[in-house]
Amino acid sequence: MSEPSSHASASPGSDGLSRADVAHLAGLARIEATDAELDRLAGQLGVILESVARVGEVAADDVPPMSHPLPLTNVTRPDVPVPGLTPEQALSGAPESEQQRFRVPRILEED
Repeated sequence: MSEPSSHASASPGSDGLSRADVAHLAGLARIEATDAELDRLAGQLGVILESVARVGEVAADDVPPMSHPLPLTNVTRPDVPVPGLTPEQALSGAPESEQQRFRVPRILEED
């Protein structure tokens, strides 16, 4: 990962995120970023953080916390066993098969 230059590390993004902050986050995420990418990401992350802050301002004390705005119902089907595909049906769309198995290119060499 490229290190930010000392003269630009204090240049803040739109919410006060500096290039150094973004470089630190990139390091934690194991992401390499150029100086130009750090500058761009500082601005983008600043916009995201401002949006999150605006959502926090809208929250009213008289509205209870919720995980979903609409009531949730169980939309899953019952877990009932059903017949599966036959080997012939499963292999019917395969480019190649061998002994009722999918044939794929070898990716590992044997010793």
